[in-house]
Amino acid sequence: MPGGGTARREYFDHCGAVVCVPLDEEGRVGLIRQYRVPAKELLWEFPAGLRDVAGEHPADAARRELAEEVDLQADELVELGEFYTTPGISNERILYYLATGLSPVPEADRHERTDEEAAIELVWWDLDKALAAVADGEIRNGVCALALNLTRLHLERR
Repeated sequence: MPGGGTARREYFDHCGAVVCVPLDEEGRVGLIRQYRVPAKELLWEFPAGLRDVAGEHPADAARRELAEEVDLQADELVELGEFYTTPGISNERILYYLATGLSPVPEADRHERTDEEAAIELVWWDLDKALAAVADGEIRNGVCALALNLTRLHLERR
């Protein structure tokens, strides 16, 4: 502990994750609707996944998740930030990326989705509508809400 003391704590040791915000030429964000077992409901979120491939750069993990979950590839990735999700119980750190210059992954190279990923639905949202959906409670995934706000901040600074 800071100051030299000790304390006993239980926490979840996490490998880390990435989130990829697809942004099309019209300025819309690509949100996915995915069933989440712990929440027991369909949630709006962005393509995301674990950093569980040894030696894989986080940007490469973001590209992998974008391809696996929504069959898209990006010409450019911009890092939006890196944040802890729940530092009181986990050391999970997520790196957020904005993906632009999008194009489809060739059919022959597409990932075969299974389990909860098999029914992923990609929907393009106006950024302002998505931010309003956070305020209205339609988007309730905190990682997604932060990604939307980071995207808005990034676009305002350009």
